Amino acid sequence: RDNQGQFPLTQNVTVVEGGTANLTCRVDQNDNTSLQWSNPAQQTLYFDDKKALRDNRIELVRASWHELSISVSDVSLSDEGQYTCSLFTMPVKTSKAFLTVLGVPEKPQISGFTSPVMEGERMQLTCKTSGSKPAADIRWFKNDKEIKDVKYLKEEDANRRTFTVSSTLDFRADRSDDGAVVSCRVDHESLNSTPQIARQVLEIHYTPSVKIISSSLWPEEGQSIVLTCESKGKPLPEPVLWTKDGGELPDPERMVVNGRDLRISFLNKTDNGTYRCEATNPIGQNSTEYVLIVHDVSNTLLPIIVIPSLTTATVTTTVALTTSTATSATAINTRDPNALAGQTAPDHALIGGIVAVVVFVTLCSIILLGRYLARHKGTYLTNEAKGAEDAPDADTAIINAEGSQVNAEEKKEYFI
Repeated sequence: RDNQGQFPLTQNVTVVEGGTANLTCRVDQNDNTSLQWSNPAQQTLYFDDKKALRDNRIELVRASWHELSISVSDVSLSDEGQYTCSLFTMPVKTSKAFLTVLGVPEKPQISGFTSPVMEGERMQLTCKTSGSKPAADIRWFKNDKEIKDVKYLKEEDANRRTFTVSSTLDFRADRSDDGAVVSCRVDHESLNSTPQIARQVLEIHYTPSVKIISSSLWPEEGQSIVLTCESKGKPLPEPVLWTKDGGELPDPERMVVNGRDLRISFLNKTDNGTYRCEATNPIGQNSTEYVLIVHDVSNTLLPIIVIPSLTTATVTTTVALTTSTATSATAINTRDPNALAGQTAPDHALIGGIVAVVVFVTLCSIILLGRYLARHKGTYLTNEAKGAEDAPDADTAIINAEGSQVNAEEKKEYFI
């Protein structure tokens, strides 16, 4: 017989532990020659359509002159190995198919977490999974953001077929990590792109942070103000403690604490000072301060009253401006604010301005007149002595002076 074209064909098979493996052997040309499947231990599984090994997991799928297919269900790791398909020609021809069994990693577990963790403490979380074949891959995430700086360890299991892998995440606890979700993800080819994930929610305890918020940027006398103490911490600090200048609040009737709010009614200058808010929880305490300065209401009215006085003063002199301002300020500080709209204060300012102008003009006139008279008198005396200043003796000087008087008749000066 011509059996040169007869040759069995097989393919390698990979199956997940616990699954079913299908082993197929085909022959393109076969003249009624038998086919046989045998396991890695060279035990015959099927000879044509006859079962040879008593194993309920092994079943016949198809048997013909061109194909012999069998299935192995509930595959275990021990089933892995090289299977042989034999075509009983002369000589016998064989084909090998390797069965790979994947070890499924167990669900990962996160260890090393103690709740709660104090801020600043170092945390070491370990994620471990066993039974993977080949060794599984472990990745860490914090709130879906991957963490790269981790340690990885692979160990062979007791059966010497699978592996236990572990990874350690080492970091220092921070208050920003409170409530964060740390996840350990195991990837493996046996999981069909569906990774196994273990999650751990972090609980971080930390000392309070404190901030005071004021309801008014410019507190004035007679108004009210609310100081809110915003405190954050874990455990949440409750309640907060309000103090003023290092002691208790001096006026409980006007200074009312409601939760985290301090309300001060009818503000006055005695309320000026440093207010402290202190928050405490089992981890520690923290505080912050707010300096309260109560402003006089009249300070805000001053520009409204001064404007008319300044307008009046600017049409006179600088002296009027000073006098007017002083007068207006005196009127403002000594009179009832409700009477500011009356005529008394503006009349005094106007009279003071007029008096100042009269005095100023009189002084200027006297000064100018004195300078004028002094200048012209000096000129007269000088002309009278003209011609006598070069005389060698007194007689000559008199003669020269008389001559000067003759000339003086031609140049007379009139004083008005």
